[in-house]
Amino acid sequence: MGGVEDDEPPSKRVKLSSGELRSPLKESSLAEPLSGSFRDSMARPLPSQGDEQMVGSKGLIERGEFVRIITKALYSLGYERSGALLEEESGIPLHSSMVNLFRQQLLDGSWDESVDTLHKIGLADEGIVKSASFLIFEQKLFELLDKKKVMDALKTLRMEIAPLGINKDRVHELSTCIVSPSQSVLLGCPSQEVVSAKSRMKLLEKLQKLLPPTVMIPERRLEHLIEQALNVQRESCVFHNSLDSVLSLYSDHQCGKDQIPSRTLQVLQEHQDEVWFLQFSHNGKYLASSSNDRSAIIWEVNEDGGVSLKHKLEGHQKPVLTVSWSPDDQQLLTCGMEEVIKCWDVSSGQCLRIYEKAGQGLISCGWSPDGKWVFSGMTDKSICMWDLDGNELECWKGQRILKISDMAITNDGKQIITMCRETVILLLDREAKVERLIEESQPITSFSLSRDSKFLLVNLLNQEIHLWSIEGDPKLIAKYKGHKRTRFVIRSCLGGFNQTFIASGSEDSQVYIWHRGTAELLEVLPGHSGTVNCVSWNPADPHMLASASDDRTIRIWGLNRVNLKRKDIHSHSNGVVHHCNGGI
Repeated sequence: MGGVEDDEPPSKRVKLSSGELRSPLKESSLAEPLSGSFRDSMARPLPSQGDEQMVGSKGLIERGEFVRIITKALYSLGYERSGALLEEESGIPLHSSMVNLFRQQLLDGSWDESVDTLHKIGLADEGIVKSASFLIFEQKLFELLDKKKVMDALKTLRMEIAPLGINKDRVHELSTCIVSPSQSVLLGCPSQEVVSAKSRMKLLEKLQKLLPPTVMIPERRLEHLIEQALNVQRESCVFHNSLDSVLSLYSDHQCGKDQIPSRTLQVLQEHQDEVWFLQFSHNGKYLASSSNDRSAIIWEVNEDGGVSLKHKLEGHQKPVLTVSWSPDDQQLLTCGMEEVIKCWDVSSGQCLRIYEKAGQGLISCGWSPDGKWVFSGMTDKSICMWDLDGNELECWKGQRILKISDMAITNDGKQIITMCRETVILLLDREAKVERLIEESQPITSFSLSRDSKFLLVNLLNQEIHLWSIEGDPKLIAKYKGHKRTRFVIRSCLGGFNQTFIASGSEDSQVYIWHRGTAELLEVLPGHSGTVNCVSWNPADPHMLASASDDRTIRIWGLNRVNLKRKDIHSHSNGVVHHCNGGI
């Protein structure tokens, strides 16, 4: 498919230079009441343990901080008695007496006293003191307005808030709240229930975020630390490819290779010639493929995970280079090689319209993110856009564009991505007319954009795949090696859970899978008998991968589980279904 030389058509065939334990319950009657209170029966630390300042196997956790965070978590979960009991038993209070006084004054609405206490806490940063005072006096103002004490509210603004000399825009908004109460809601000023306990608790939450954590521990700090630990475990697991619900606090997380789709579940044999391109729909319910046999096929992903033929799309006079799904997955574009673009209804399989340009062949196709227009690369090195009725909207011409079938547009619709030289990719901002470049040292054979538009995956002539971050200035972040490419255009993709993996076709008839972050080659999947031209990972199912090959087949890959069963797997209408890699 799409070549890299200007003087050749973008054909897929472009040449590219012991002991037994004894239960203590057996020694006494189960009906015998336990003596002492609950507190007396609780385990207490040994004197040697209680004197240690650091806890944990590595001695990295300060005991006081650890106990306070646990206490905070108990209170946050609503376990008030347990939290108070931990403070009493450990002798480690959650807050200092000064901070406790400060908190109570806020909840009681003792604003002036709370500000005085704030200054006694001993904060080194005067900016924090001013910002905290501002929030307190702001709440005071709101409650005065709620009590219809307008002059007192005005006095608070002039004598207490304004002299702080900060947040001048907010001071102006507060004055508007006093002068024009009807505008208060629009300006973010509460209009009712400001004196409720809920309102004052919200103030306390704001102050907790503002004050140093050594003064007031942030809300849900323990939860945050645990989430961080789970995230580190997940990111360090190169095979992680499932929902976060499988993460447990009871044991360290580690996935196995069985999370990677590495078993052929189906072989789809409806195409009569080489299969050049395939792509799952955005919702993962369909798969579209295109072939040298001048047809495209819409396949349906059934509820049981099986894939069956839905429509065979015929009518192109030349091989079908590529396909593109509309944002709502209700329509599909197919592009014939240097021919026309056809738009098909996915439900009925009917051709809705044809996009063409007199005297020019079309070699790529794509949709705008809002689905209101389509675009294509032309044989004269231009890029054209049409509305859904076929009216030409815009066209770029010039030597900046190569005749190649790979094009993409970012999710915000602002940037079109295409080739401008054999080693350079152009990122063109349509609105700002700003150009950014991705420059490689080797000729580029194909590229693909990640679903979140943050990354660009670039296949090179030297049998490398490069991953670029395209947020801000383009940055090369990873290289992937191992697959074979000497003559043909081979396509790769990102996929799996959070697009954690890179998959690619190869001329040695295999599919290669790497971990995106580590660039470690995880799997090499045999099965095809010809060059694997293209791969596509189901965006809705991280355990489903599809590959297209010169052997005229499409393989559907799933999890390698010995006892994997699928209902009616032999009943699909796509012809012969083979089961490989050990069978099912």
